[in-house]
Amino acid sequence: MDIIIGDFILVIDLWVIVLTGICIVAFIALAVERGIRAHHLQVAAGREDLVGKLAEVKVTLEPRGIVFIQGERWSAVSETGRVEPGEEVIITKVDGLKLYVTKKE
Repeated sequence: MDIIIGDFILVIDLWVIVLTGICIVAFIALAVERGIRAHHLQVAAGREDLVGKLAEVKVTLEPRGIVFIQGERWSAVSETGRVEPGEEVIITKVDGLKLYVTKKE
């Protein structure tokens, strides 16, 4: 196939055009398939995902204090009494921005 651009004549074989078209169609099909797959995945983030996870106590829980989980500091209430800084606790409930925790045993 000859393409004329100004004073230049560009010669492109038909197989190059076909191969390029196939590559573009394959790329679009892959992108659509991955987009549909990502759309159907369940989101595992937010407060609901915290229940059952471990957190580290930063400020003594007696019964209120601060815990550290996933790079964030949260207000927490201990359901099992006093817990010292550095100890691990298990998150049992999330109420607004407050976590309810029990001592890890």
